Amino acid sequence: MTKPATYASAGVDIDAANRATEKIKELARATFNARTLSEIGSFGGMFDGAFPEMRQPVLVASADGVGTKLKIAFATGIHNTIGRDLVNHCVNDILVQGARPLFFLDYIATGKLAPETITSIVEGIANGCGENGCALLGGETAEMPGFYADGEYDVAGFIVGVVDREKIIDGHTITPGDIVLGLPSVGLHTNGYSLARKLFFEVTGYQAETHLDELDETIGAALLKPHVSYLSTLEGLLIARHRND
Repeated sequence: MTKPATYASAGVDIDAANRATEKIKELARATFNARTLSEIGSFGGMFDGAFPEMRQPVLVASADGVGTKLKIAFATGIHNTIGRDLVNHCVNDILVQGARPLFFLDYIATGKLAPETITSIVEGIANGCGENGCALLGGETAEMPGFYADGEYDVAGFIVGVVDREKIIDGHTITPGDIVLGLPSVGLHTNGYSLARKLFFEVTGYQAETHLDELDETIGAALLKPHVSYLSTLEGLLIARHRND
């Protein structure tokens, strides 16, 4: 007798997905604000698009990932910082044009869904959203057996922000004599990890848990330092610029 084909027999764990979804709802709700008009689980997230304080509101959108920094998370088993990296990276992308974040969406794909890992990732995303004042409006968690190596996953983020049209930063007002500010970084953020992994793990033969006196920490800890959001740092300058225009 032929056994019936089910999601479980295909390697998809519906129960695990449901457990992860319930925890994700809790984390996401903590980022909601008065503009959030939908619950997690809807096919589309709804957000109030009224901006009475702006003359010509312009939406600014961006999508990004964290690249091979994920490999460090896999090697260390630390998954609650990657989400914050993702949010901060996207926030900085739209901040370049003067936009402040409104809401964020995430996409997480894995071969076999591990609720604890997914929850850790979303915990980082929710923390990043909370720190930047944007709502985690929704997302997607995809379980795709055979597509990813065991214990591995990929994440992507999508952000929408807003800026008044007359306040858009696009470089056209730059003139000789303007001041250039350099902001400190905690490290590589989410760029250059393919080279860093080659140098640390292939050329020198170190492991993620190797402690380097020069860093005063393990290589894994140094490489996992979260991508910094520059929104709070630049907020005062943006406000001052807007008042002077």
